[in-house]
Amino acid sequence: MSKLVVIGGGIGGLGAAGLFARKGYDVTLVEKNANLGGRANIFESDGFKFDMGPSWYLAPDIFEHFFRLMGERVEDHLDLVKLSPSYRIFFRHDPDRLDIHSDIERDAAAFDAIEPGSGEKLRAYLKQSEYQYGVATEHFMFKNYDRIWDFLNKRVATEGQKLSVFSKMHNFVSRFFKTKKLQQVMEYTMVFLGTSPYEAPALYNLMSHMDFNQGVFYPQGGFYELIKALTNIAEKNGATLLTSSPVKRIIVENGNARGVELASGEVIEADLVISNADMEHTESRLLDNGHRTFTERYWRKRVMAPSAFIMYLGVSEKMPALIHHNLLFSEDWRRNFSEIYDDPRLPDEPSLYVCAPSVTDPSVAPKGKENLFVLVPIASGLEINEDEKERYADRVLALMEEEMGLTGLRQKIEYKRIYTVENFAADYNAYRGSALGLAHTLMQTAIFRPKNFSKKVKGLYYVGAGTNPGIGTQICLISAELAYKRVHGITSPGPLSQL
Repeated sequence: MSKLVVIGGGIGGLGAAGLFARKGYDVTLVEKNANLGGRANIFESDGFKFDMGPSWYLAPDIFEHFFRLMGERVEDHLDLVKLSPSYRIFFRHDPDRLDIHSDIERDAAAFDAIEPGSGEKLRAYLKQSEYQYGVATEHFMFKNYDRIWDFLNKRVATEGQKLSVFSKMHNFVSRFFKTKKLQQVMEYTMVFLGTSPYEAPALYNLMSHMDFNQGVFYPQGGFYELIKALTNIAEKNGATLLTSSPVKRIIVENGNARGVELASGEVIEADLVISNADMEHTESRLLDNGHRTFTERYWRKRVMAPSAFIMYLGVSEKMPALIHHNLLFSEDWRRNFSEIYDDPRLPDEPSLYVCAPSVTDPSVAPKGKENLFVLVPIASGLEINEDEKERYADRVLALMEEEMGLTGLRQKIEYKRIYTVENFAADYNAYRGSALGLAHTLMQTAIFRPKNFSKKVKGLYYVGAGTNPGIGTQICLISAELAYKRVHGITSPGPLSQL
């Protein structure tokens, strides 16, 4: 029986541990933190239960596919609620809110009310998005890339224009919608991918299929219920999962990965090593210089996804202006993205996201109170002292009071925790404190993204947001399947039907 060590218990690591354990490998997963889940972490305080990272359960078909591969059913592990409305959008200096229902009739009517004729354009846009999603899942996302021709294949050559591989997202959206409001609605998902709509390939309009066509879901009990499910499935198949076990180094003998040495000094021998740790950390901290595929200069030149200025808030009463997912868009969209990518600073007029899971789930807050997760995308690598954090927190809260109908919010906060750049770096070894990893620019997508195996160390593989397919909870599960394909020499472009 082959022995496998997985470094890191994020979603990609848990997925890999499960897949390989089900195939019969002797799997040990080692996680530096006390909790599994990576950025999909959790903590509780004062009766509030906070999901620390991901909160959008999108693309249920991808989760269902993984569970099927593991011989499981999602409904046996998660109590999923389809949200309606899916999310609410607030605009600066504008009293009109826009609720997205993931119901084409209602959403088309709402679009028409903002821009006459845009309802039919929304139908056309979503039809294109659905097509691109289908092509991506069957021919791109579940495929390992080794050569440029693996990406620039016949399908791309013949349908490249239809797939919008090489145009930019903002330009693509502008062909359908002329008002700034609707352009923002169709472009905000680029933040999930850690990039700007002015830089992201238009291929990623497939994200709109996920929320408009498929809908937005929530696992009762919190997003961490997904982590519990992945943990239980991996252990059910025989994987050993160790927490509070940071790795000191990857053991390499004669150019082959032979296991890991933990910070405690314990050695875990293995025939294969899969790292779900941040790839820069793995390469630069866990491998000797001669075993590194990428140089320090390589990492300095990468475009990193944003970090985040997050507040976890316990509020003493309900906030009726909010639904489960809420977005506030800045008025100067381009400037907001520029302050994240081009001229890094705390945004003057930030866009922000507010999750109020207690609207849907009474278990995450004491009765009559509200659990709020507030996230402002900011530049990775920013240094923010404690006074600056408090001042910026007050500024964001004032903005929420003014623009989101949350009068007196600051006086109603009974618990507050701020989490930002240095926390991501410390807790997850995240390069430059990015909240997500490598941004999805064209030159960091598919063939241009770091491959999921080491060119210098045989038997060392990678999963997670730093390799293909990239950022996203369900996308990281696909990365686990890609590592499985890589190890077993499977070159098919689509999802596996069985292990």
